[in-house]
Amino acid sequence: MTERARTPAENAELALLLEVAGTPKPGNVDRHRDLDELRFEQFLAGSVGSARGLRAAADGAPLGEAFERAVRGMSRQSGGNTQFGCLLLLTPLVSVAGTAELSPEAVRERCRATAVDDAVAFYRAFDHVDVAVGDPPEDADALDARRGSDAEAALRARETTLWDVMALSADPDDGVPDTNAAEWVDGFPRTFDAAEAILDDDGPVLDRAARSFLRQLAAEPDTLVATTHGESVAETVRERAASTLAAVERAESLDPAEELAEAFVDEGINPGTTADRVAAALFVALERGLAV
Repeated sequence: MTERARTPAENAELALLLEVAGTPKPGNVDRHRDLDELRFEQFLAGSVGSARGLRAAADGAPLGEAFERAVRGMSRQSGGNTQFGCLLLLTPLVSVAGTAELSPEAVRERCRATAVDDAVAFYRAFDHVDVAVGDPPEDADALDARRGSDAEAALRARETTLWDVMALSADPDDGVPDTNAAEWVDGFPRTFDAAEAILDDDGPVLDRAARSFLRQLAAEPDTLVATTHGESVAETVRERAASTLAAVERAESLDPAEELAEAFVDEGINPGTTADRVAAALFVALERGLAV
């Protein structure tokens, strides 16, 4: 039997590194741009720090436990939260890839099978870093993720699984729907579609990552932008990305995206949820043969 070039956990770590190194990705840290509070090297350190949790996921650890371990390791750099959302998407993908064929159906079933303990571990991960999340529904204050491990009693009293938490976040009665949570409950459709687009693309992988970012940002408002700036701003950001993507495709060059990248950094616009899906899509593409 031919030995794999990399294990699923190694591909996940590589995906994190490739995501942050792609450029330009308007509004995000990349190898040419830092933000005021986050720097490129901190993302590199966060990628390496997450490796133990990613290996645990591949080895069959419960999803919540593996995720919390990955976030704890990621947090051991000076920037704080670099890749919380990336790890939320990567953990179930790596878990499936470690034991079975990686498919939307298999990932959805793995997510659906989570337990209350997984939800408790997920909330405990919020103790390690500050994460920008929207307010919970009025009747779910006890499940506010910002409570971290203090929410354990409420989670256990309500018998809330991690799947339940994601379903609530994906389709809240009020507030901003979380597209990362929607990936969990829907079987990662955006991630797998983006992975196929990366595989069908050509040129250096880092350029493919940048084009993937623009395509996804142009297709759907970014959750982090909507949470921090409002849904109307998120829609405007999507429209600006769509206009820039059209220019990139006409020019057959990423140069038109440089101006938008500078503008978003100056305006404090950080489409971080879109970057999360780029990392997840790169992982799926690597598992399906993307050469690096």
